[in-house]
Amino acid sequence: MPSAPADPTPDHAHLRAAGVSLALDLSGGTLPRVLHWGADLGEGADFDALRTTSLRQPIGNSVAGDVAVAVLPEQSAGWLGTPGLVGNRAGRDFSTAFRVSGTSVSDGVVVVRAEDTTAGLALELTIELTAAGLVRQRAALTNTGDSPFALDAVNLTLPVPPDAVELLDFTGRHLRERAAQRTEFTHGLRMRENRTGRTGYDSAYLLAAGTRSFGHRTGEVWAVHTAWSGNHRTFAERTFHAVSLLGSGELLLSGEVVLEPGEVYTSPWQYGSYGNGLDELSARFHADLRARPGHPSSPRPVVVNTWEAVYFDHDLSRLKDLADAAAAVGGERFVLDDGWFGSRRDDQRGLGDWYVSDEVWPDGLTPIISHVTGLGMQFGLWVEPEMINEDSDLARAHPDWIMAPEDGRLPGRARNQQVLDLARPEAFQHILERLDDLLSTYDISYLKWDHNRDLVEAGHRPTGRAGVHGQTLAVYRLLDELRAKHPAVEIESCSSGGGRIDLAILQRTDRVWVSDCIDALERQGIQRWTNALIPLELMGTHVGSGISHTTHRKHPLDFRAGTALFGHFGIEWDLTKASEEDRARLTEWVALYKEVRTLLHTGTAVHADHPDPAYHVHGVVAANGTDALYAIVATDTSTYYPTGQVRLPGLHPDKTYHVRPQPPGDIPDGNAIRWGVQLPWWTEEGITTTGRALTTAGVQAPVLFPERLVLIRATATT
Repeated sequence: MPSAPADPTPDHAHLRAAGVSLALDLSGGTLPRVLHWGADLGEGADFDALRTTSLRQPIGNSVAGDVAVAVLPEQSAGWLGTPGLVGNRAGRDFSTAFRVSGTSVSDGVVVVRAEDTTAGLALELTIELTAAGLVRQRAALTNTGDSPFALDAVNLTLPVPPDAVELLDFTGRHLRERAAQRTEFTHGLRMRENRTGRTGYDSAYLLAAGTRSFGHRTGEVWAVHTAWSGNHRTFAERTFHAVSLLGSGELLLSGEVVLEPGEVYTSPWQYGSYGNGLDELSARFHADLRARPGHPSSPRPVVVNTWEAVYFDHDLSRLKDLADAAAAVGGERFVLDDGWFGSRRDDQRGLGDWYVSDEVWPDGLTPIISHVTGLGMQFGLWVEPEMINEDSDLARAHPDWIMAPEDGRLPGRARNQQVLDLARPEAFQHILERLDDLLSTYDISYLKWDHNRDLVEAGHRPTGRAGVHGQTLAVYRLLDELRAKHPAVEIESCSSGGGRIDLAILQRTDRVWVSDCIDALERQGIQRWTNALIPLELMGTHVGSGISHTTHRKHPLDFRAGTALFGHFGIEWDLTKASEEDRARLTEWVALYKEVRTLLHTGTAVHADHPDPAYHVHGVVAANGTDALYAIVATDTSTYYPTGQVRLPGLHPDKTYHVRPQPPGDIPDGNAIRWGVQLPWWTEEGITTTGRALTTAGVQAPVLFPERLVLIRATATT
């Protein structure tokens, strides 16, 4: 457990865990300042010296003396960068000067209570260092005045040292989520704002600052993540105060939160991770998630989803045949996608009418569920509870339940749908009752919970006040209440693919759908960077058909299945139309997934910093270092040809490993093979050598055609 001083009124706190130190200055009666966040300073750190050596020479003319930058920065301290608190009371109390009224430090958690009696505000800051070495902090603001306080922003920050000269964050779109981008960490503000009402395809996701040319295994890196599924902002700022920091908070729309006397606003959790290289930084997030009491612990079942197989064509006979084919290749969970309810024969109608369609399912869902469970598989169902079609019985009965800025004017449609106002108590209760009834009536083990549009002009009627904040909290409450009623049901967060992936939604769901794009080449990048935050067992990764439905690329089965292997494996393919050869080969891949899923879902994800941009090496190493599985992936043609040796990261240096190709991913197909040339070690017998040699010198990679991969297994012998 993280260590902490026992003094009930400390003037500092030194939190230590998993090789990380967080040193907080709590002196002077002002809000806490971070003196160090990074590598462990050790048990005997001299805090007075650290405080003294961190003082900067004052320059400029904002205030005399050093500008103390707290985790919630205040202009009253001389800070002229992005403010920690933005708001006003009818134009007054725009600037705060909080004074600490109490501090407690216990079990790695610091709680600071402060007040500004003039502004009529009270603040409680919670800062902790988890056992995995993650910093976690949030703020709770109370209006102690006698009039409303309009709140515009609460931003929390973490400083990074001057060595952090490069930034990494993410952009993207539907079918191309989480595309990494790098920039220089220059003077000024780099602000990433998300206003989509969900986490967003192009959210910063992680905003990392690191030393020059930091990589997966090299360089120091610091990153923050905003655990919030609505609008949010994440920023990096370097100022003339000789301060560099990372910050984040909820993005509140104009007038969205007005605190009445006595009301409290609680910010989202901000997470910070430090590491030597991105792999270590990510491993802290993974370890923290895996330590949760509710983290999925059973083997992640092979999912077969019907969407790209049948779309809206819900025919019982056809779906039974698909279920038979799914079971034959080793499927363990069969998910019936969109089209089972109300008038939903296409994407233009029926959303909100969560009753099984008499037209398509005259005998209810029992026939298909009985068939699926009779084959030994679990049954899952697609829902989209937050949305509504204007052409639906629910919209006709309750048009005022649709989110809009004013009566008489609806936002523009997206995917033919609008947003159902779940912050409205009667709408919330209706949806909760409908979902509860479905889960109580039928043997449903899994919900694919979708969310297919951005929140545009999302107002609560009849007031017309902006409602993204209230909608986000209502969704959390809906998920919480539904899970309390049906704790055995697993839920997937899907949002037009990967549009809602964050640590707050993952407190309430069991996996995410990474992307609607199942093209294996696109998925290589999308999955890699999704894994930067969350472990593989939470990532839905499916094998699509031979020709991608979203890009029309054609890929061999081994590339598709080998890509899907590194995640929560599934199938999204009309197997009744697949060849016998493909089904037999897919069965081999399913068998491999079942063999290695414990390794994949408990081990440490690793990535090599390989110099050839056409080749990527990634894998998973068991926590005790006894087993590892790697993929060598050719995403393009190589300039080097052959690419040379590749290092296998993460192995224990003093262990000896048996290294060999892993069937069925053991067939390289580059021109060297056509010419009859084979690598000497690329045999079933493989080679035996030390972990130090494999991580330092590596092994010669086979030549591959582009958009191909092979697998390597390394098993400790000593």
